[in-house]
Amino acid sequence: MTMVDIIEKKKQGLELSKEEIEYWIHSYSIGDTPDYQSAAMLMAIRLNGMTKEETFHMTESMMHSGEMLDLSGIKGVKADKHSTGGVGDKTSMVLCPMVASLGIKIAKMSGRGLGFTGGTLDKLESIPGMSVTLTPEQFIRQVNSIGIAIIGQSDKIDIADKKLYALRDVTATVDSMPLIASSIMSKKLAAGCDCILLDVKYGNGAFMRTKEEAEELAKLMVEIGVHFGRNVEAEITSMNQPLGKAIGNILEVKEAIDTLHGKGPKDFMELCLSSGSTMLLQAGIFNDREKAKEALMGTIKSGEAFNTFVNFVKEQGGDITYLKDPKKFPNALYIYSVRSIKSGYVTYINTMEMGLDSMRLGAGREKKDDIIDMTAGIVLNKKLGEQVNKGDVLMTLYTEKANMQGMVSSVLNNFEIGEEPIDVPPVVEEIISYNQKTEEFEIEREY
Repeated sequence: MTMVDIIEKKKQGLELSKEEIEYWIHSYSIGDTPDYQSAAMLMAIRLNGMTKEETFHMTESMMHSGEMLDLSGIKGVKADKHSTGGVGDKTSMVLCPMVASLGIKIAKMSGRGLGFTGGTLDKLESIPGMSVTLTPEQFIRQVNSIGIAIIGQSDKIDIADKKLYALRDVTATVDSMPLIASSIMSKKLAAGCDCILLDVKYGNGAFMRTKEEAEELAKLMVEIGVHFGRNVEAEITSMNQPLGKAIGNILEVKEAIDTLHGKGPKDFMELCLSSGSTMLLQAGIFNDREKAKEALMGTIKSGEAFNTFVNFVKEQGGDITYLKDPKKFPNALYIYSVRSIKSGYVTYINTMEMGLDSMRLGAGREKKDDIIDMTAGIVLNKKLGEQVNKGDVLMTLYTEKANMQGMVSSVLNNFEIGEEPIDVPPVVEEIISYNQKTEEFEIEREY
């Protein structure tokens, strides 16, 4: 068996065996297969696809290309949640403390952002002193102690994915369903949790532009998880507008704190309650979704969720005085108000461009080594369906960069103001699970 033989077989659209896929992934992981051959292989997969069995084999090979995280030392049901990414997505900072307060063990590995704003790790690190690096022993001890730990992804887990992802990025092979699914699921399965909730976003601010694409990816990832014996469900969520109102690291931390006090944006709270109830059902802590949602709201009203967040930040070195008094966070040097030039209703928001604008203000990375301005970003004053009067503030821009007045007029193009109001669908549109007895997907609609 040679790489040329394997590439030729996939070029012809034939199904690869488990051994052939293992050979490729292993040899590439250890440096025996050069980039140019793996690039050819990726393009053959992008053009000809993969069968379900091939995708299973690829996920398994990638999963075992590095260390597998052993969480057997954690008592109770261990859960993780993964989002395919969106604008203003600060969900982990609220959702994880909520469900941890109700007995789920959150042992989560997250990443950094490239593009719109920082990832979960960057947002957490905007809290002074906060560390996202723990030893495996510290990680397990903390989860057992307070129910939650969030750390950076280990360089030793899923070595193949790191190399392949970088190669996909420069070979126009990112948009391949089996490659996306195996990339996400190999990392999640290697991380060792019992239950996994996938938040698959679609819309003008998401990688998946249509609901149909999101459903296809969600079903494939759920089936991969079930195949490997994990409890995996997926929710289909809309990214046709930013989640919540804040886009940017400190701005999103402040919004998360507000939400933990019961004062967050309606759509963001809606997502946290829906996701949280699914996780509680997965873990077997509740068997009724509405009762689960009531319990989650109870953690907000009682202050338990906020206290769990405080304890989590404290354990990882963060200065909790900033959580108790968010006014301590630094403010951006320049603040610009963007006002509407007409009256009507918000009928469209270019979410992707809003994310890019926040990056231009300094809130995200264009290149891997870019330094994030933690104070930068955008806060929306108006969202889809809301009434606007001429002169109303649509959004506020925050930046340390001088001479950004030009953006004030350009960001207006991200909003469309119509004469009639529009119906705004719920944030979570579907929850997808797989029934192994019937071998069919089950879809619960969140309306």
